[in-house]
Amino acid sequence: DLQRWAEADRAARPGRLDMLRERMAREGVDAYFGVRRENTRYLTGFELGEGEEKVAGNSGQFIVGRDDVVVFADSRYTAAAAEQCRGSRVEQVYNDIYARWPHMLASLGDVRRVAVEAGFVSHAMWQRLDDAAPNVELVSAEGWVEALRQVKEPAELERIAAACAVADAALGKLLPQIKPGVTEHELALALEWEMRTNGAEALAFDVACLAGPQAALPHGSPSDRKVKAGEVLLFDFGAQVAGYRSDMTRTLFVGEPDDKSLEIYEIVARAQQASFDALSHAVAGGSRPSGRAIHMLAKEVIVDAGYGDHFGHGLGHGIGLATHEMPGLGMSAPDVPLPSPTVFSVEPGIYLDGVTGVRIEDLVVFDAASRRLDRLTMFPREVTVVG
Repeated sequence: DLQRWAEADRAARPGRLDMLRERMAREGVDAYFGVRRENTRYLTGFELGEGEEKVAGNSGQFIVGRDDVVVFADSRYTAAAAEQCRGSRVEQVYNDIYARWPHMLASLGDVRRVAVEAGFVSHAMWQRLDDAAPNVELVSAEGWVEALRQVKEPAELERIAAACAVADAALGKLLPQIKPGVTEHELALALEWEMRTNGAEALAFDVACLAGPQAALPHGSPSDRKVKAGEVLLFDFGAQVAGYRSDMTRTLFVGEPDDKSLEIYEIVARAQQASFDALSHAVAGGSRPSGRAIHMLAKEVIVDAGYGDHFGHGLGHGIGLATHEMPGLGMSAPDVPLPSPTVFSVEPGIYLDGVTGVRIEDLVVFDAASRRLDRLTMFPREVTVVG
Protein backbone atom coordinates (compact mmCIF):
# COMPACT_ATOMS: atom_id res chain seq x y z
CA ASP A 1 0.00 0.00 0.00
CA LEU A 2 2.83 2.43 0.71
CA GLN A 3 4.02 2.33 -2.89
CA ARG A 4 0.48 2.61 -4.23
CA TRP A 5 -0.26 5.58 -1.99
CA ALA A 6 2.97 7.30 -3.05
CA GLU A 7 2.06 6.81 -6.69
CA ALA A 8 -1.45 8.16 -6.04
CA ASP A 9 0.03 11.30 -4.50
CA ARG A 10 2.37 11.83 -7.45
CA ALA A 11 -0.57 11.47 -9.83
CA ALA A 12 -2.68 13.90 -7.80
CA ARG A 13 -0.12 16.67 -7.38
CA PRO A 14 -0.56 18.28 -10.83
CA GLY A 15 -4.28 18.66 -10.16
CA ARG A 16 -3.62 20.11 -6.72
CA LEU A 17 -1.21 22.62 -8.25
CA ASP A 18 -3.74 23.52 -10.94
CA MET A 19 -6.30 24.39 -8.25
CA LEU A 20 -3.77 26.53 -6.39
CA ARG A 21 -2.86 28.33 -9.61
CA GLU A 22 -6.53 29.03 -10.24
CA ARG A 23 -6.65 30.70 -6.81
CA MET A 24 -3.45 32.62 -7.63
CA ALA A 25 -5.02 33.90 -10.84
CA ARG A 26 -8.19 34.99 -9.02
CA GLU A 27 -6.11 36.84 -6.41
CA GLY A 28 -3.86 38.43 -9.01
CA VAL A 29 -0.56 36.95 -7.81
CA ASP A 30 2.23 35.51 -9.94
CA ALA A 31 3.80 33.11 -7.43
CA TYR A 32 3.06 31.40 -4.13
CA PHE A 33 5.72 31.00 -1.41
CA GLY A 34 4.97 28.15 0.99
CA VAL A 35 6.68 27.10 4.22
CA ARG A 36 4.13 24.96 6.09
CA ARG A 37 5.37 21.35 6.34
CA GLU A 38 2.01 19.78 5.47
CA ASN A 39 1.52 22.06 2.47
CA THR A 40 5.01 21.22 1.22
CA ARG A 41 4.26 17.51 1.25
CA TYR A 42 0.81 17.98 -0.28
CA LEU A 43 2.03 20.04 -3.24
CA THR A 44 5.59 18.82 -3.83
CA GLY A 45 6.00 15.45 -2.11
CA PHE A 46 8.90 16.61 0.07
CA GLU A 47 8.61 14.93 3.48
CA LEU A 48 9.80 16.36 6.78
CA GLY A 49 9.06 14.79 10.14
CA GLU A 50 7.04 16.43 12.90
CA GLY A 51 9.02 19.43 14.15
CA GLU A 52 11.84 18.84 11.66
CA GLU A 53 11.03 22.04 9.82
CA LYS A 54 12.31 23.93 12.88
CA VAL A 55 15.86 22.63 12.31
CA ALA A 56 15.75 22.28 8.53
CA GLY A 57 16.45 25.94 7.83
CA ASN A 58 14.84 26.80 4.51
CA SER A 59 14.72 23.16 3.40
CA GLY A 60 11.20 22.16 2.45
CA GLN A 61 10.09 25.66 1.56
CA PHE A 62 8.83 26.11 -1.99
CA ILE A 63 7.65 28.53 -4.66
CA VAL A 64 4.84 27.77 -7.09
CA GLY A 65 4.97 29.82 -10.29
CA ARG A 66 2.62 29.85 -13.25
CA ASP A 67 4.41 26.86 -14.79
CA ASP A 68 7.20 25.77 -12.43
CA VAL A 69 7.62 24.61 -8.84
CA VAL A 70 10.88 25.28 -6.99
CA VAL A 71 11.71 23.34 -3.82
CA PHE A 72 14.49 24.46 -1.47
CA ALA A 73 16.80 21.92 0.19
CA ASP A 74 20.24 22.07 1.78
CA SER A 75 22.83 19.32 1.39
CA ARG A 76 21.18 17.19 4.07
CA TYR A 77 17.99 16.92 2.05
CA THR A 78 18.85 17.31 -1.62
CA ALA A 79 18.94 13.57 -2.36
CA ALA A 80 15.56 13.02 -0.67
CA ALA A 81 14.08 16.05 -2.40
CA ALA A 82 15.27 14.89 -5.81
CA GLU A 83 13.57 11.53 -5.25
CA GLN A 84 10.37 12.79 -3.65
CA CYS A 85 9.78 15.97 -5.66
CA ARG A 86 9.71 14.65 -9.20
CA GLY A 87 8.35 17.33 -11.48
CA SER A 88 9.74 20.13 -9.31
CA ARG A 89 13.05 21.96 -9.59
CA VAL A 90 15.18 21.43 -6.48
CA GLU A 91 17.40 24.39 -5.54
CA GLN A 92 20.16 23.76 -3.01
CA VAL A 93 20.16 26.47 -0.37
CA TYR A 94 22.15 27.07 2.78
CA ASN A 95 21.32 30.25 4.69
CA ASP A 96 21.41 32.19 1.42
CA ILE A 97 17.74 32.30 0.48
CA TYR A 98 17.53 36.08 0.82
CA ALA A 99 20.52 36.73 -1.42
CA ARG A 100 19.09 34.36 -4.03
CA TRP A 101 15.46 35.40 -3.69
CA PRO A 102 15.43 37.89 -6.62
CA HIS A 103 17.09 35.34 -8.96
CA MET A 104 14.68 32.59 -7.93
CA LEU A 105 11.68 34.79 -8.64
CA ALA A 106 13.15 35.93 -11.96
CA SER A 107 13.59 32.28 -12.99
CA LEU A 108 9.79 31.92 -12.80
CA GLY A 109 9.12 34.69 -15.31
CA ASP A 110 7.62 38.12 -14.73
CA VAL A 111 6.81 37.95 -11.01
CA ARG A 112 5.41 41.15 -9.52
CA ARG A 113 3.20 39.86 -6.68
CA VAL A 114 3.97 36.86 -4.42
CA ALA A 115 1.49 35.27 -2.03
CA VAL A 116 3.18 34.22 1.23
CA GLU A 117 1.92 31.82 3.89
CA ALA A 118 1.84 34.69 6.37
CA GLY A 119 0.62 32.60 9.29
CA PHE A 120 3.75 30.46 9.15
CA VAL A 121 6.56 32.97 8.50
CA SER A 122 8.04 35.34 11.05
CA HIS A 123 7.80 39.08 10.72
CA ALA A 124 11.59 39.10 10.32
CA MET A 125 11.46 36.68 7.38
CA TRP A 126 8.70 38.66 5.70
CA GLN A 127 10.73 41.84 6.09
CA ARG A 128 13.94 40.30 4.72
CA LEU A 129 12.12 38.87 1.69
CA ASP A 130 10.55 42.27 1.10
CA ASP A 131 13.93 43.99 1.37
CA ALA A 132 15.59 41.43 -0.95
CA ALA A 133 13.24 42.22 -3.83
CA PRO A 134 11.72 45.67 -3.20
CA ASN A 135 10.01 45.73 -6.60
CA VAL A 136 8.01 42.60 -5.76
CA GLU A 137 4.88 42.98 -3.65
CA LEU A 138 4.29 40.38 -0.92
CA VAL A 139 0.66 39.59 -0.11
CA SER A 140 -0.75 37.46 2.68
CA ALA A 141 -2.18 34.05 1.77
CA GLU A 142 -4.27 32.55 4.58
CA GLY A 143 -5.69 29.07 4.17
CA TRP A 144 -5.34 28.76 0.38
CA VAL A 145 -3.73 25.31 0.40
CA GLU A 146 -5.53 24.29 3.58
CA ALA A 147 -8.84 24.82 1.78
CA LEU A 148 -7.69 22.38 -0.90
CA ARG A 149 -6.48 19.83 1.64
CA GLN A 150 -9.86 19.57 3.38
CA VAL A 151 -11.33 17.74 0.35
CA LYS A 152 -9.86 14.25 0.55
CA GLU A 153 -8.86 12.01 -2.34
CA PRO A 154 -9.51 8.22 -2.13
CA ALA A 155 -5.87 7.41 -1.26
CA GLU A 156 -5.97 10.00 1.53
CA LEU A 157 -9.14 8.46 2.97
CA GLU A 158 -7.48 5.04 2.90
CA ARG A 159 -4.52 6.27 4.93
CA ILE A 160 -6.67 7.96 7.55
CA ALA A 161 -8.70 4.76 7.85
CA ALA A 162 -5.49 2.74 8.22
CA ALA A 163 -4.31 5.06 11.00
CA CYS A 164 -7.68 4.65 12.73
CA ALA A 165 -7.40 0.87 12.52
CA VAL A 166 -3.96 0.99 14.18
CA ALA A 167 -5.35 3.09 17.04
CA ASP A 168 -8.44 0.90 17.45
CA ALA A 169 -6.31 -2.24 17.77
CA ALA A 170 -3.85 -0.58 20.16
CA LEU A 171 -6.53 0.40 22.67
CA GLY A 172 -8.03 -3.07 22.48
CA LYS A 173 -4.63 -4.60 23.36
CA LEU A 174 -4.18 -2.15 26.23
CA LEU A 175 -7.41 -3.02 28.07
CA PRO A 176 -6.01 -5.96 30.09
CA GLN A 177 -3.25 -3.69 31.45
CA ILE A 178 -5.69 -1.19 32.95
CA LYS A 179 -5.99 -1.85 36.69
CA PRO A 180 -6.11 0.24 39.86
CA GLY A 181 -2.59 1.24 40.84
CA VAL A 182 -1.13 1.67 37.37
CA THR A 183 -0.13 5.26 36.57
CA GLU A 184 -1.36 7.51 33.79
CA HIS A 185 2.21 7.69 32.46
CA GLU A 186 2.54 3.92 32.33
CA LEU A 187 -0.70 3.51 30.42
CA ALA A 188 0.15 6.32 28.00
CA LEU A 189 3.54 4.75 27.28
CA ALA A 190 1.99 1.30 26.82
CA LEU A 191 -0.58 2.68 24.37
CA GLU A 192 2.17 4.45 22.42
CA TRP A 193 4.14 1.19 22.28
CA GLU A 194 1.13 -0.70 20.92
CA MET A 195 0.63 1.86 18.16
CA ARG A 196 4.30 2.12 17.19
CA THR A 197 4.81 -1.65 17.08
CA ASN A 198 1.65 -2.40 15.14
CA GLY A 199 1.75 -0.16 12.09
CA ALA A 200 2.17 3.48 13.16
CA GLU A 201 5.16 5.30 11.69
CA ALA A 202 4.64 7.97 14.35
CA LEU A 203 2.09 9.30 16.77
CA ALA A 204 -0.42 11.85 15.55
CA PHE A 205 0.20 13.69 18.86
CA ASP A 206 1.27 12.84 22.40
CA VAL A 207 -1.03 10.35 24.11
CA ALA A 208 -3.36 11.84 26.73
CA CYS A 209 -4.28 9.48 29.56
CA LEU A 210 -6.24 11.22 32.33
CA ALA A 211 -7.91 9.59 35.33
CA GLY A 212 -10.63 10.79 37.67
CA PRO A 213 -10.65 14.57 38.16
CA GLN A 214 -7.76 14.93 35.70
CA ALA A 215 -10.20 13.94 32.92
CA ALA A 216 -11.81 17.35 33.39
CA LEU A 217 -8.76 18.84 31.59
CA PRO A 218 -9.70 18.70 27.89
CA HIS A 219 -6.03 18.70 26.79
CA GLY A 220 -4.27 17.53 29.94
CA SER A 221 -1.06 15.50 30.07
CA PRO A 222 -0.51 12.16 31.84
CA SER A 223 1.22 12.22 35.22
CA ASP A 224 2.50 9.75 37.80
CA ARG A 225 -0.92 9.75 39.41
CA LYS A 226 -2.18 6.22 40.03
CA VAL A 227 -5.53 5.13 38.61
CA LYS A 228 -8.12 4.38 41.27
CA ALA A 229 -11.12 2.07 41.26
CA GLY A 230 -14.38 3.86 40.51
CA GLU A 231 -12.78 6.54 38.33
CA VAL A 232 -13.18 7.46 34.69
CA LEU A 233 -10.10 7.02 32.50
CA LEU A 234 -9.92 9.22 29.40
CA PHE A 235 -7.62 8.40 26.47
CA ASP A 236 -7.10 10.88 23.61
CA PHE A 237 -4.67 9.51 21.04
CA GLY A 238 -3.92 8.92 17.37
CA ALA A 239 -1.58 7.12 15.00
CA GLN A 240 0.13 8.26 11.82
CA VAL A 241 0.31 6.04 8.72
CA ALA A 242 2.06 7.22 5.53
CA GLY A 243 1.78 10.83 6.69
CA TYR A 244 -1.94 10.75 7.56
CA ARG A 245 -3.37 10.80 11.06
CA SER A 246 -6.13 9.49 13.26
CA ASP A 247 -7.67 10.97 16.41
CA MET A 248 -9.92 9.20 18.90
CA THR A 249 -11.05 9.75 22.48
CA ARG A 250 -12.54 7.07 24.68
CA THR A 251 -13.62 7.49 28.29
CA LEU A 252 -13.51 4.15 30.11
CA PHE A 253 -14.58 3.22 33.63
CA VAL A 254 -12.17 1.56 36.04
CA GLY A 255 -14.58 -0.62 37.97
CA GLU A 256 -18.26 0.15 38.26
CA PRO A 257 -19.02 3.78 37.38
CA ASP A 258 -20.54 6.16 39.89
CA ASP A 259 -23.94 7.60 39.06
CA LYS A 260 -22.68 11.10 38.20
CA SER A 261 -20.02 9.91 35.72
CA LEU A 262 -22.47 7.48 34.12
CA GLU A 263 -25.09 10.24 33.77
CA ILE A 264 -22.54 12.51 32.09
CA TYR A 265 -21.35 9.73 29.80
CA GLU A 266 -24.88 9.05 28.59
CA ILE A 267 -25.47 12.76 27.88
CA VAL A 268 -22.24 13.02 25.88
CA ALA A 269 -23.13 9.86 23.95
CA ARG A 270 -26.57 11.33 23.12
CA ALA A 271 -24.98 14.56 21.90
CA GLN A 272 -22.61 12.64 19.65
CA GLN A 273 -25.36 10.39 18.31
CA ALA A 274 -27.57 13.41 17.59
CA SER A 275 -24.70 14.84 15.52
CA PHE A 276 -24.28 11.56 13.63
CA ASP A 277 -28.02 11.36 12.99
CA ALA A 278 -28.20 14.92 11.66
CA LEU A 279 -25.18 14.41 9.41
CA SER A 280 -26.52 11.08 8.12
CA HIS A 281 -29.95 12.55 7.41
CA ALA A 282 -28.45 15.54 5.61
CA VAL A 283 -26.04 13.59 3.43
CA ALA A 284 -28.69 10.96 2.59
CA GLY A 285 -30.90 13.79 1.35
CA GLY A 286 -28.13 15.32 -0.71
CA SER A 287 -27.56 18.34 1.50
CA ARG A 288 -24.45 19.62 3.27
CA PRO A 289 -24.99 21.35 6.63
CA SER A 290 -22.45 23.73 8.09
CA GLY A 291 -20.04 22.64 10.77
CA ARG A 292 -21.45 25.40 12.96
CA ALA A 293 -24.97 24.00 12.66
CA ILE A 294 -23.89 20.52 13.74
CA HIS A 295 -21.96 21.98 16.67
CA MET A 296 -25.04 23.89 17.81
CA LEU A 297 -27.16 20.75 17.62
CA ALA A 298 -24.79 18.81 19.89
CA LYS A 299 -24.45 21.79 22.20
CA GLU A 300 -28.25 21.95 22.54
CA VAL A 301 -28.37 18.36 23.83
CA ILE A 302 -25.82 19.21 26.52
CA VAL A 303 -27.49 22.52 27.40
CA ASP A 304 -30.89 20.86 27.76
CA ALA A 305 -29.33 18.35 30.16
CA GLY A 306 -28.07 21.21 32.35
CA TYR A 307 -24.37 21.07 31.49
CA GLY A 308 -24.09 23.81 28.88
CA ASP A 309 -21.43 25.67 30.86
CA HIS A 310 -19.23 22.56 30.89
CA PHE A 311 -18.78 22.10 27.12
CA GLY A 312 -16.67 24.97 25.89
CA HIS A 313 -14.74 23.69 22.86
CA GLY A 314 -15.84 23.08 19.30
CA LEU A 315 -17.53 19.84 18.33
CA GLY A 316 -14.84 18.79 15.89
CA HIS A 317 -12.07 19.47 13.39
CA GLY A 318 -10.79 18.19 10.09
CA ILE A 319 -7.83 15.83 10.01
CA GLY A 320 -5.35 14.55 7.44
CA LEU A 321 -1.69 15.50 7.11
CA ALA A 322 -2.23 17.60 10.25
CA THR A 323 -4.16 16.58 13.34
CA HIS A 324 -6.19 19.79 13.30
CA GLU A 325 -7.14 21.20 9.92
CA MET A 326 -10.16 22.42 7.99
CA PRO A 327 -13.13 22.08 8.17
CA GLY A 328 -14.04 23.22 11.66
CA LEU A 329 -17.18 22.34 13.61
CA GLY A 330 -17.71 25.04 16.21
CA MET A 331 -19.15 28.45 16.94
CA SER A 332 -16.23 30.16 15.17
CA ALA A 333 -16.51 27.97 12.06
CA PRO A 334 -17.80 29.69 8.91
CA ASP A 335 -21.50 29.16 8.32
CA VAL A 336 -20.96 27.46 4.97
CA PRO A 337 -21.73 23.91 3.76
CA LEU A 338 -19.25 21.23 4.78
CA PRO A 339 -16.85 20.23 1.99
CA SER A 340 -17.08 16.79 0.45
CA PRO A 341 -15.60 14.28 0.67
CA THR A 342 -13.92 15.23 3.91
CA VAL A 343 -12.96 13.75 7.28
CA PHE A 344 -13.58 15.36 10.64
CA SER A 345 -13.97 14.50 14.30
CA VAL A 346 -17.17 14.58 16.32
CA GLU A 347 -16.14 14.97 19.97
CA PRO A 348 -18.60 16.43 22.46
CA GLY A 349 -17.53 16.49 26.09
CA ILE A 350 -18.57 17.54 29.57
CA TYR A 351 -15.93 18.61 32.10
CA LEU A 352 -16.59 19.18 35.82
CA ASP A 353 -13.51 20.84 37.29
CA GLY A 354 -11.96 18.77 40.07
CA VAL A 355 -14.59 16.05 39.72
CA THR A 356 -14.63 14.20 36.41
CA GLY A 357 -14.71 14.58 32.65
CA VAL A 358 -16.11 12.63 29.71
CA ARG A 359 -15.39 13.00 26.00
CA ILE A 360 -16.23 10.61 23.15
CA GLU A 361 -14.49 11.29 19.85
CA ASP A 362 -14.80 9.57 16.49
CA LEU A 363 -13.68 10.37 12.97
CA VAL A 364 -16.20 10.24 10.14
CA VAL A 365 -16.06 10.50 6.36
CA PHE A 366 -18.69 12.90 5.04
CA ASP A 367 -19.29 12.16 1.34
CA ALA A 368 -22.15 14.02 -0.32
CA ALA A 369 -21.55 12.45 -3.74
CA SER A 370 -22.07 8.90 -2.44
CA ARG A 371 -24.59 10.14 0.16
CA ARG A 372 -22.73 8.37 2.97
CA LEU A 373 -21.49 9.11 6.45
CA ASP A 374 -18.97 6.45 7.53
CA ARG A 375 -17.33 6.16 10.92
CA LEU A 376 -13.61 5.35 10.75
CA THR A 377 -12.86 4.85 14.46
CA MET A 378 -14.46 1.52 15.30
CA PHE A 379 -13.59 0.94 18.96
CA PRO A 380 -16.89 0.50 20.85
CA ARG A 381 -18.62 3.69 21.98
CA GLU A 382 -20.76 1.98 24.62
CA VAL A 383 -19.96 2.16 28.35
CA THR A 384 -16.81 0.07 28.83
CA VAL A 385 -15.77 -1.13 32.29
CA VAL A 386 -12.14 -2.27 32.78
CA GLY A 387 -9.90 -3.35 35.62
